[in-house]
Amino acid sequence: MSKHPKPNALIWLILSVVVIALDQWSKAWVLRDLPEYTAIPVIEGFWNWYRTYNTGAAFSFLSDAGGWQIWFFTGLAVGISGLLTFWLSRAARGDWRQALPYSLVVGGALGNVIDRLMHGHVIDFIQWHWRDHYWPAFNLADSAIVAGAVGIALFGLFDGKRSKKA
Repeated sequence: MSKHPKPNALIWLILSVVVIALDQWSKAWVLRDLPEYTAIPVIEGFWNWYRTYNTGAAFSFLSDAGGWQIWFFTGLAVGISGLLTFWLSRAARGDWRQALPYSLVVGGALGNVIDRLMHGHVIDFIQWHWRDHYWPAFNLADSAIVAGAVGIALFGLFDGKRSKKA
């Protein structure tokens, strides 16, 4: 008598593929239709399309490091994506609090890896600002990473509190 394996959460990687596809589609649009370093207002005084490039990580961290950072951030993203995929393989399919944020981070991280490998930098194009205060430009992959990281933190915090009460 053999046990059937419990369905794991790897099916959630479909969401990662959707994130990668949307991210790459949006960046192809940017490369085709947006001029470099020119603000195009979407919502005046708050949101611009602004095509720029980032050879570093968040907030241009290590962007002027000389090139080695591209391989460092690529390896880091692939490693983290591998770890999260392993955790998905051990999570229950219906555990969306774990699967959803992990899948968002994997998709976002790999979307930016594709940029680094194809272009040597990440293509950013969403620019938010208030008056003269500008948030660093970002892209859909970055948005997925942030949403996933927030989900991991919040669900981890709330699930931890719930298990302490039990």
